[in-house]
Amino acid sequence: MVVACPKCGAKNRLGTPPPGQVPVCGACKTPLPWVVETDEKGFAQEVAGAPLTLVDFFAPWCGPCRLVSPILEALARDHAGKLKVVKVNVDEHPGLAARYGVRSVPTLVLFRQGAPVATWVGASPKRVLEERLRPYLEGR
Repeated sequence: MVVACPKCGAKNRLGTPPPGQVPVCGACKTPLPWVVETDEKGFAQEVAGAPLTLVDFFAPWCGPCRLVSPILEALARDHAGKLKVVKVNVDEHPGLAARYGVRSVPTLVLFRQGAPVATWVGASPKRVLEERLRPYLEGR
């Protein structure tokens, strides 16, 4: 995946950084927005690879999911280096959805250091998601 740096505009190929590190721009070293899609095989690694990970359990046919997706991308951009967004298609990976009790989409599950700490169901505006994330982003 190629990501443009929000600071300098340089295009960066986004790979998996070493554990405990976040992806940074090759040109200016600014943290990059971190949005990835995963499957059951890579889920544990994706969730454990960042201090704070917001998992979006979605379905491509879901209207509210399509509304939330750009908001989540904006949150990843606004909180680059602090927040990773991981997308899981529930139609393709029902086992993951079942494991985390997903009964409705979109469902957002927030993980801190690999452990779930909060769950929110349904589409919410950006300001509401910001308010929900604030205590976790501030380290409380």
